[in-house]
Amino acid sequence: MCNARPVTSEHATPAGSGAAPDDTATLAKVVARQRAEMDRLRDLAAASAVVERAKGAVMALTGCSAQAAAETLAQRAEAAGRTVLEESWVTLGGSGAFGPPHTGPAAGDDPPPAAGKPGGTPGTASAATCPDAPEPAADGASASLARLARDLVHVGTPQDLARCLLEHLAPDAGADAVLLYARLPSGGLDLIGHAGIDKTLAAQWHRVPPLNGMAPLDVLRDRRPRWLEDIERDRERYLLIGDPPERWRSRAWLPVATGDAADVCLGVLRRGGGPFPPATREHLRAVALLCAGRLRTFGTRPEPAAGGTADAVQRVLDALPVAAMLLTPLRTSSGAVHDYRIDAATEQAADVVGRGGGELIGRRLTECLPAAESAALRRGCLHTLLTGKPYEGPPFAHQKVVGGVAELSTYSVRVAALDGGLVLTWIRHDSSDRQEQRLADLQRLGNLGWATWNLSTHVATWSSQVFAIFGRNPARGPVRLTDLPGLALPDEAPALDRAVRALIGEGRPLDLPFRTSTPAGVRHLRFVAEAVTGIDGTPVEVLGFVQDLTARRRAELALVESERAMLTQHDVLRAERTLAARLQDALLPLPRRPLEPAGLRVEVAYLPAQSGVNVGGDWFSAIELPDGDALFVVGDVAGHGVDAVATMAQLRFTAKGMVITGSSLTGALARLNTLLLHSRGSHGTASMVMARYQPAGRRLLWAQAGHPPPLLLRGGRARYLDRPSGILLGATASPVFREAECRLRPGDRIILYTDGLVERPPESIDRGLERLAEAAVAHHAEESAPLGTLLAAMLEDERRDDVCVLDIRVPGEAGGDAA
Repeated sequence: MCNARPVTSEHATPAGSGAAPDDTATLAKVVARQRAEMDRLRDLAAASAVVERAKGAVMALTGCSAQAAAETLAQRAEAAGRTVLEESWVTLGGSGAFGPPHTGPAAGDDPPPAAGKPGGTPGTASAATCPDAPEPAADGASASLARLARDLVHVGTPQDLARCLLEHLAPDAGADAVLLYARLPSGGLDLIGHAGIDKTLAAQWHRVPPLNGMAPLDVLRDRRPRWLEDIERDRERYLLIGDPPERWRSRAWLPVATGDAADVCLGVLRRGGGPFPPATREHLRAVALLCAGRLRTFGTRPEPAAGGTADAVQRVLDALPVAAMLLTPLRTSSGAVHDYRIDAATEQAADVVGRGGGELIGRRLTECLPAAESAALRRGCLHTLLTGKPYEGPPFAHQKVVGGVAELSTYSVRVAALDGGLVLTWIRHDSSDRQEQRLADLQRLGNLGWATWNLSTHVATWSSQVFAIFGRNPARGPVRLTDLPGLALPDEAPALDRAVRALIGEGRPLDLPFRTSTPAGVRHLRFVAEAVTGIDGTPVEVLGFVQDLTARRRAELALVESERAMLTQHDVLRAERTLAARLQDALLPLPRRPLEPAGLRVEVAYLPAQSGVNVGGDWFSAIELPDGDALFVVGDVAGHGVDAVATMAQLRFTAKGMVITGSSLTGALARLNTLLLHSRGSHGTASMVMARYQPAGRRLLWAQAGHPPPLLLRGGRARYLDRPSGILLGATASPVFREAECRLRPGDRIILYTDGLVERPPESIDRGLERLAEAAVAHHAEESAPLGTLLAAMLEDERRDDVCVLDIRVPGEAGGDAA
């Protein structure tokens, strides 16, 4: 008997351990022990349920009490060398043996074992009278059977049983595959469970007709096992399962008696050849006995639908050559549908789902379908449940294996409501259906439809897409060919009418665009047609198609309008650029040769931007003042166009005038800032650098307003002068400007420039300054090198901004110090 151990409780922290309540390691150990105890109790409860059912069977057959039934089970288990759980499984199988004794062994069978074995199930032949009852197992085999009996408690389907048997028989009997065949009412076999074989082989041998030479059928007919141990001899007597059959050199087939008949056959396949030892044969017989009880519990369909609807639907589905299921919605406590249970299914459903119809019953829909397919189907099922309207899904491709060959088929799914449940049907499309669907898809995607006109019978036929294009109700029927011009707009109807008459009268094909008015608005259509002539050359039928080009025509018109606007804008910009360039040339003339103010040699370069159509606001001044000094200015007005050129001219002439009339550099910058802030139509901000050269002491005084510093080259080295304080002109009403001084030496070179020379996005301005210094040093040794050489080295790519440069050189004379 199975005695349950009492459940004990314990503190989360073991007494005396000194561990804190939040000790994670201690808690983990406690949780692990409690989980193990829960698992043990679940196994014990499941095993106890099997024993109680067996006691109930004994009580029903003998009329004894529960105590007596328990004692009977214990006595039989002891006599047969089994555990009580094993004996319970045997009892639930309905037979302690395979059947009544035979008059003689069948070919290939074992000789009957010695009689006299005690024990037996009430109401059946006992082991003592049954020729194929197993001997009491040895200790090792007994322990293996006991483990199998415990594991059978957790088996829920024949497929699970096959996997469980392979796990146990692989080490105990050298099994490499296990098959479970059930006998069909037609006399054939149905593969209800398998393990160790692939899906292709399972599909090939899923249904076996009642053929001669099938070992499983012979086993079920005479209820005696078959031991196929010589493949060369066995292939002459039986049709062997396998592809190729030599994959398994030996195999055993044993009947599994469930009740008074053996309707299930257990197959054990081994890759190795040779005989099954007597101990292995006895072990396999004992395994078959245990499986009988488990298989008998599968006889009740799990979770039947209420009211017997499932049974009635199943009988109907069995008579239909379709793939169909009956689904019952499963709801949460709040009433929401979370899944569907399969209560009935046809065998053809295996083509789509990949399982036999019997294996589907009781399972959830999400278990049997891929996640993506299940999600779309569940939405359709929910729609049908809520509205009662059938749901029809789009066609989809499905690949199945037939005779070992992959076959691609097209299906569509339909869901209909039935008594609170759903009937799910898969419809397989033949080639004509698929061609029709493809034609409909082609018309929809191309927004075109076909039409025919029989000129003899005056019968017109339109596809559904033609009605959609014209916005015409199909109930009104198609329009006759001669009436088709009446659908065009009035100003385009005459041309279409002439083309149609030429088509009908002369057979001249037409390809004509026209517009029509529909409830959705005016649409641009294309009509293409040709005539089919009779023997005498007279047109008898017209074939054609109508295509909706509205979207394309609208895009073309929008493109034309956009191009027109671009051309107009381009003309305006080009005129503005021409005006700005002429103003710039007039206001900022470039010298044709180097300048020599105050004894210096000055080269000037101005390069406009290559990208864009606007002229920039870069400018310069290089003049000799009345007192003999030289003034150098380089500036950059923010922006482009006529406004930038106007601001540039204002700043250029004002700056020169202020310095000529005696203003200091900083004073001039401050007044220019005020001018920029208060000038009407000011362009915003500007940067500037101003320098005054006094030849007597070679002093260079300079100030800047948000501009890059001058570059000094001396003795083959380059450095930037330290910038004095100064902010962009027009940025603030109270700027602070400072002057800086530098004493030049003979041979020195000063370069003033705008930021277009050193900016090259996306690199930083600092990197641009480094490149300028490196290029200046590289070309400084060339005393007669023109400024263009330096510019070519700096401006390799397309210029995005204007560039203005003053290259100032001090003649090579002796004397002078630099500060």
